[in-house]
Amino acid sequence: MPRSLARLRRLVSEGRSDAPGRVVDGLGRIGLVGYGVVHLVVAWLALQVAFGVPDAPPDAVGAVGTIARTPGGVFALVVAVIGLFAFALWQLTAAAMGFRWAHGNERMRKRVGAVAKSIAVSALAGIVIDYLMGLGSADGTVQQFAARVLELPAGRVLLGLGAVALIGIAGAMTYTGVRRTFMGDLDVRRLAPGVRNAIEVAGAAGHLARALAIGVVAGLAGAAALFADPAWAGGLDTALRALGSTVAGAWLLAVVAAGFAAFGLFCFADAATRRA
Repeated sequence: MPRSLARLRRLVSEGRSDAPGRVVDGLGRIGLVGYGVVHLVVAWLALQVAFGVPDAPPDAVGAVGTIARTPGGVFALVVAVIGLFAFALWQLTAAAMGFRWAHGNERMRKRVGAVAKSIAVSALAGIVIDYLMGLGSADGTVQQFAARVLELPAGRVLLGLGAVALIGIAGAMTYTGVRRTFMGDLDVRRLAPGVRNAIEVAGAAGHLARALAIGVVAGLAGAAALFADPAWAGGLDTALRALGSTVAGAWLLAVVAAGFAAFGLFCFADAATRRA
């Protein structure tokens, strides 16, 4: 075991990134591209909802279904799943022994963030697998999960704690977007200043839009806990439609959709330049 750990450390220290080897690095970058494509499709579906065009739900399930219906879409989704799991492994390695350029609290924050990224991309990979196997919608799954939690002893407390955790994630995303700490994970030294600025703006807008959406999901979970009613709970589809039903209505949803599109574009730059 010590010899295997030493080899892993050498792979991480000698490679282009904190990925454990070139194969995982390459597949992980493909996974990031797939992650970006999903966000772009979600943005497009959200825009359609904003302006009254009925279509698939503006969430990961709707995006995956839209991709699957394109020529070669199923094959692309299979490749994306492999890439997403590779990126998840990459992030776990980074959390364990990466971020060599960061120190102290900054390194700890980045390692915690890497674990969160691993969970997020693994969840998307799971959604793709569920869709390909013909399972149900995301919002139905969220409500079923909330119902099961509410049936447990202190279920309302547990669901409320879940809402608090989601608020914490939204807060961390907001911090990342405002402080633009994500740029530290990228190797952009050789890029032109204009390109670096474009990546930074897209990343900031994307993180803030996602933070807002997760904050709404947290609010829905909190309402389900408060009223002991799982019907209040919902995923991204419900959250985006809730934003569209506010006073700002379609325009607010359009702004959030633009943020999701910006994050999708940022993922492409992330795939090309990531070092952690």
